[in-house]
Amino acid sequence: MTQQAQKDRRYLDFSKQSINDLFKKFNSTLSGVKEDQVEDLREKYGENKISHAKQTPFIVEVLKAYFTPFTIVLLILAVISYVTDYVMVAKDERDLTGVLIIATMVFLSGTMSLIQSVKSNKSAEKLSNLVQVTATVIREDKEYEIAIEDLVCGDVINLSAGDMLPADLRLIRTKDLFISQAAMTGESYPVEKRAEFISGIEHENISVTDLENIAFMGSNVISGSAIGMIISVGNDTLFGQIAKDVSGKKTLTSFDLGISKTSWLLIRFMMVMAPAVFLINGLTKGDWLEAFLFGLSVAVGLTPEMLPMIVTTNLVKGASSMAKKGTIIKNLNAIQNFGAIDVLCTDKTGTLTQDKIILEYHLDIDGNEDNRVLHHAFFNSYFQTGLKNLMDKAIIESAEEELNIDVNNYQKVDEIPFDFTRRRMSVVIEDQQGKRQMITKGAIEEMLEISSHVDYQGQVIPLDETLRTKILKTVDDLNEDGLRVIGVSQKTNPSVVGEFSINDEADMVLIGYLAFLDPPKETTKAALAALKEHGVDVKVLTGDNELVTRSVCRQVGLDNKRLVNGAELSKYSDEELATVAKDNNIFVKLTPAQKTRLVRVLRATGHTVGFMGDGINDAPAMKEADVGISVDTAVDIAKESADVILLEKDLMVLERGLLAGRTTFGNIMKYVKMTASSNFGNMFSVVIASIFLPFLPMLPLQLLFLNLIYDISCMSIPWDNMDEEYLKEPKKWDASTIGSFMKWMGPTSSVFDVTTYMFLYFIICPAVAGGSFHSLGAEQQAIFIAVFHAGWFVESLWSQTLVIHTLRTPKVPFLQSNASFILTTVTSIGILVGSLLPFTEFGERLGLIDLPGQYWGFLAITIVAYLILVMVVKKIYVKRFGELL
Repeated sequence: MTQQAQKDRRYLDFSKQSINDLFKKFNSTLSGVKEDQVEDLREKYGENKISHAKQTPFIVEVLKAYFTPFTIVLLILAVISYVTDYVMVAKDERDLTGVLIIATMVFLSGTMSLIQSVKSNKSAEKLSNLVQVTATVIREDKEYEIAIEDLVCGDVINLSAGDMLPADLRLIRTKDLFISQAAMTGESYPVEKRAEFISGIEHENISVTDLENIAFMGSNVISGSAIGMIISVGNDTLFGQIAKDVSGKKTLTSFDLGISKTSWLLIRFMMVMAPAVFLINGLTKGDWLEAFLFGLSVAVGLTPEMLPMIVTTNLVKGASSMAKKGTIIKNLNAIQNFGAIDVLCTDKTGTLTQDKIILEYHLDIDGNEDNRVLHHAFFNSYFQTGLKNLMDKAIIESAEEELNIDVNNYQKVDEIPFDFTRRRMSVVIEDQQGKRQMITKGAIEEMLEISSHVDYQGQVIPLDETLRTKILKTVDDLNEDGLRVIGVSQKTNPSVVGEFSINDEADMVLIGYLAFLDPPKETTKAALAALKEHGVDVKVLTGDNELVTRSVCRQVGLDNKRLVNGAELSKYSDEELATVAKDNNIFVKLTPAQKTRLVRVLRATGHTVGFMGDGINDAPAMKEADVGISVDTAVDIAKESADVILLEKDLMVLERGLLAGRTTFGNIMKYVKMTASSNFGNMFSVVIASIFLPFLPMLPLQLLFLNLIYDISCMSIPWDNMDEEYLKEPKKWDASTIGSFMKWMGPTSSVFDVTTYMFLYFIICPAVAGGSFHSLGAEQQAIFIAVFHAGWFVESLWSQTLVIHTLRTPKVPFLQSNASFILTTVTSIGILVGSLLPFTEFGERLGLIDLPGQYWGFLAITIVAYLILVMVVKKIYVKRFGELL
């Protein structure tokens, strides 16, 4: 027997065994396990946690942090530097400065990446823990709401509509239990589950998911209720086995692909430039070892080794910032998609409206207040075992205030659960005299379909076309006032007990209406305006009818001449629907499948789609969207389907989180684009200098130390702010823009690098050393070279660091847009340290020398001219490409 067959056999055994035998096996009872047994059961049968992939050992995290393609280049250079500067030289000439600088760069890059990686994992776990999925467990005959991770085999669980299955269960009692097993089987339709084992069926040949008295983790309750006992937890569940099979098969997001493409773009560029610099210097200078070291230094200069650390820091900081704004990110990489949303699909109830439904009227067919209608509606809402929505709660509250009903005089016989196709639900009750009634409530059109009679002016008469028109006119009038209306029907002595089905919802008597008010939130109008201002098109996808939806949308400023209903939508091909979806913003009377289809069509046309919902019917569309958004009060399946959880069901919170996502993305792009273009410019200058200078334009160690100071300055970028204008439009990762940015901005700095070369070579260095380079002796030539290196080192540092302030915004830096205090402080310190370096002993060890006073005047003119040129070029660039970052 195969391993899979053994697992299937285990579920079949659980299905066949009596519940008493299973209670004995897991040392449990119908009253649940005892608290002092929980730890023993957890130790024996395992924890209720799914290992989606093996947790990366800490040593592997360390290796990944310190051994990236970028740091490996540094380590190779360190080894060569150690051999050439320490092993192969006399004792009195040994110098480990180069090795120490490189070791510092590796340590900074690796350690910061490791810290942020660990912090990222902890933050993600911490944020996820803020959004707990819970289950109702019975222990020692008491009900508790606990996190599903705390459940153990033997626990007895209560299930109701909207619940996710927290583990694999053997069902003990069920009542009209319908479960969606789409996560397990892919079937779109729910299946009915029963507590009884049905003998006589060839169970040996059926799929385990077809076992009617076993319910599986990962599925969710559509309607009905049940009590079950946990028989498998965590990795031992069927869901856990599937998760194990697919672990490691990660689907790359656009964010992952963007980072990968950017890294390889820079690596390919490095692989061309570094060998070119090596060959040029080897051929022109004759010192091939020095040329090789310099070529490696150029390779380091071209590779942003801090990229992993900067990206992770940005994401962690972004997630923390968004959490403070009431937005929990379950998946850090969802931040980029969150900021890129340009279409937000949302339900109406509770999102545009207050999520506090009030029962305004309970009316008879004539439109008069009638307690009998409320009386019947109360029994329907009170006795149903599905998910009690806000209307059910409003009905029960109103009935308890206005009527005196003793529910002990009635008992429920059966029910036909709600579904999103019929849009109604029924209960059958019986009083103490044996009178039995079926009471149905639901959307008015669907209620008219099943009602053959109406209770009109005290008489039950057939429903004719005149009465139908009168009823629809009354409902339309209420709808236009923003009231949502449902109908209530009943019939006496329906079919035999145990045989009730959807077919019994026929030949009923419509007795009246219930009219509910769900007023718009005060913040909705402002939130919709803010989202529109920030480039997000809001589309309402609701199951509610046209008139109520139009009334609410009009009040919040979301008016649309045409409202598309589900019946129309089903007639369109995907191509036709793409045009309809583009041109319209309000869709009514939709089924869950139609919501999902709309999201899929919008994504296919190139939009980044967010879907915000909180109900069972929203979960499929949330899964289909680029970003699923829910709230912490949502049903379990909606929270599990979401990438982002809002701590308040308010579009204002969503808008704040969306802007935080764009800020995070913008700061990542700042580092990538500025570093790539700056390094490209420097290396372009190096190539020019290498061709014409009789010596290396900068020593390998000097180039490395320059890169180190710049990298430390860049570590403050995650704390920078973004211009308001940048946040107005959705942002998508486009690696192709990085190449164009490098080509435009990089050579700009080379213009002034060349002028600096000429000024140093022909004016400053001869003045300090006492003549032109070729007329000097060896000692004076060494001074000439040291002055040149010091001058270009300082100019490179100033231009490379100050350009951060220029390129971080399309505006005029320091006047129209200021960097954050942290970025300004860190970059200022970096410039100060680099400027003082030639005057220090450490600078002397790097091969630098004091710079004369006239150099600083030239530097000031050069930097001002350079920044002006950058502003001119970036203005042309923005005009041509649309945006800077």
